[in-house]
Amino acid sequence: MSAPESVPDPATDEPVPASTAPDLTTLSTQAARQLATTTKSEPQMQAISSRWLLKSLPWVDIRGGTYRVNRRLQLRIGRGRVQFEQNGADNIKVIPETLTELPVLRGYQDIDVLREISTRFRAREVRAGQVVFEAGQPVTETYLIVHGRFTRYTEGKYGEEEIVGVVADGDQMGDEAIGQSDPLWLSSVRAETSGVLLVLPWDVVREFTDRVASLAEHLEAYAESQRLPMNRKGEADVPVQAGHVGEPTITGGFVNYDLAPREYELSLTQTVLRVHTRVADLYNDPMDQTEQQLRLTVEEIRERQEWELVNNREFGLLHNIDYGQRVSTFTGPPTPDDMDELLAMRRKTKVFLAHPKAISAFFRQCNRRGLVPGTASVDGHEVPAWRGVPIFPCNKIPVSRQHTSSIIALRTGEADQGVVGLYQTGIPEEFQPGLNVRFMGIDTAAIISYLVTAYYSMAILVPDAAGILENVQIGRTAD
Repeated sequence: MSAPESVPDPATDEPVPASTAPDLTTLSTQAARQLATTTKSEPQMQAISSRWLLKSLPWVDIRGGTYRVNRRLQLRIGRGRVQFEQNGADNIKVIPETLTELPVLRGYQDIDVLREISTRFRAREVRAGQVVFEAGQPVTETYLIVHGRFTRYTEGKYGEEEIVGVVADGDQMGDEAIGQSDPLWLSSVRAETSGVLLVLPWDVVREFTDRVASLAEHLEAYAESQRLPMNRKGEADVPVQAGHVGEPTITGGFVNYDLAPREYELSLTQTVLRVHTRVADLYNDPMDQTEQQLRLTVEEIRERQEWELVNNREFGLLHNIDYGQRVSTFTGPPTPDDMDELLAMRRKTKVFLAHPKAISAFFRQCNRRGLVPGTASVDGHEVPAWRGVPIFPCNKIPVSRQHTSSIIALRTGEADQGVVGLYQTGIPEEFQPGLNVRFMGIDTAAIISYLVTAYYSMAILVPDAAGILENVQIGRTAD
């Protein structure tokens, strides 16, 4: 019998030529491991994130799977955003159905008229720094912003330029002239980047109102609604008196309700977990295979649940925050000034949510100014904060191909008329609140199936409960 060509080195367990191997006087570690028991970790999962949104939301247990948000009657209609289709650089059209997102056309149903209006817009390119119109000039055109960032500004009390807002893709300018005989621009607008506008001459608007009776009636009704008494939030006003003397007659009234409140139905995320009976029966020491499979499945479902709360078109934050609560960055990167504007738009802001790269971009802007953001203690964790409001990382907020993202600010809780999460507890075979695991049986291939389901949704109780800072550039800029 021939000698082995190689043997394990007792010090390193690496194979070495038999001719150079030392004589073995004890059992090697490689051989000894055949009788030893290894210590194992639980299965690890890289996709598990901190899920701060799920942790920050107060969750409301709803019965019947539906949550109705009752509000006061709203007279001032919020601004929506129109959408466009592009067939080449010179063929840009507004999608007619989205014109109803404009406050003046909200609820108008004659699609033929909307299609005709959409054909009368003309594209106009603007360069960076170009002034589109100036305050005090007559309104001769109305504008839809296809692409670009534009700054609204006025002259301050001492002659300085005072910035009053930023408008961007999908916004419009000019509806404030509805119902006025000689409308004037209240602020000037300058293009901060090159962009494209769709322009509709005001004479065309007058032509349509003279020719189409239904449109004229709709615009008149809109103008009349804006003349009704309303509070600063656009809700139907309640007459009150203060500071009077003597015995005046006190006016009375009532608080009117919205007759068509929004209702949120619970959404769901589901999957079927399959485990072979042989695995479930035999391979359970030291860890239960079914338990570990279920643990990782639930983690994946919770990750998708948070993604839906951010991105779902029906109830997700990015698509349901009121357009009046959306602001754009002034220069691109998220500056302390931008965060202050977002913070000032609501009371009792509880959390900021941002993609980790957006948080880094904000910190770079703080470093440029020599500012040090504070911290806040949340459930034993020290997290970065701005003006005392914690900034939580949320990798579910997308980053666009243009390397831009968004920062979300939330007021939470029913008591503060904020944002709440919705779920239903007490469901059959509940495994966690709002999540159940239901046994589906064993098939002829001896595979056990479990249906894992999470039920959830989200409600924004009043429009200013949530706001968003858009067009946040996250890339580094040259100093």
